[in-house]
Amino acid sequence: MNTDLGQHILKNPGVAQVIVDKAGLKQSDVVLEVGPGTGNLTVKILEKARKVIAVEMDPRMAAELTKRVQGKPEQNRLEILLGDVIKTELPYFDVCISNTPYQISSPLVFKLLALSPAPRTCILMFQREFAMRVVARPGDALYCRLSVNAQMWAKCTHIMKVGKKNFKPPPQVESSVIRIEPKNPRPPISYDEWDGLLRIVFVRKNRTISAGFKSSAVMALVERNYRTWCATNNVKLEDGDDEVDMVDAGEGDEEEMEIDEDGMGDVKKVKIKAGKKRNRSKVGEKVKGLVETVLTETELGEKRAGKCDEADFLKLLFAFNQQGIHFS
Repeated sequence: MNTDLGQHILKNPGVAQVIVDKAGLKQSDVVLEVGPGTGNLTVKILEKARKVIAVEMDPRMAAELTKRVQGKPEQNRLEILLGDVIKTELPYFDVCISNTPYQISSPLVFKLLALSPAPRTCILMFQREFAMRVVARPGDALYCRLSVNAQMWAKCTHIMKVGKKNFKPPPQVESSVIRIEPKNPRPPISYDEWDGLLRIVFVRKNRTISAGFKSSAVMALVERNYRTWCATNNVKLEDGDDEVDMVDAGEGDEEEMEIDEDGMGDVKKVKIKAGKKRNRSKVGEKVKGLVETVLTETELGEKRAGKCDEADFLKLLFAFNQQGIHFS
């Protein structure tokens, strides 16, 4: 097995059967399977569904899977896509079932949530800590941007724990199976806008929300977005708005900004270009005032992101948007 690709084959047929049963498959369903490996899950899915589209990174595994159904009736109902599922343009499917390679857990969840039309349901096996982050609730230790994003766009439930001895070779961590059912219809908000706000407030989930907006890099991005919104909506900036109180309006230097890229709370610092410095322009001061107004009027500025729920973040997003403050 190539453990660099996260290959840990599910060898327990009982666990495989439970996973397939929990998917509630119909005879008309097209199923996307991510990382089929040698096909222990695949053959059970083929018993229930019309077709399986299996996305496999390793050509050796794809060859094994092909051999397994060769000459059988299931052969014509199995399509194998060789490549990285994150980079692959996926065809239509009704259900996703995955014994997920751990290193693509977060990007796979975000990719599935962004699909349109969305699948009916996804039954996904992850490293247990990751799985518990997806289903975590406000106040839980594992509650993070990933939790809020997943639960905004889907109903997320824990199905069962799976011990490491059920795999070959055994991974170093325990696993869990969760169900993600995308909401239909989708919430009528922009995903990029929603995630942009969460990236700011969850950089330090145990600090106040207002603390996330005190970074000069964050405020530079918010100001730039505000200028774009004004230009797009024919909102004229007042005369003198671009005047700088203290001269320094040249090209902006690179600034460090803390970013939680995968939504799991693991923050790292990256350098960004903030554009032209207008740290003390009238527009900058106006934007700062608008941000402070929203945080005060919503009474969320002194709350911690780790304690806020979906309704709190929606309230915050709508209040910012009403002031012309956007995050995408």
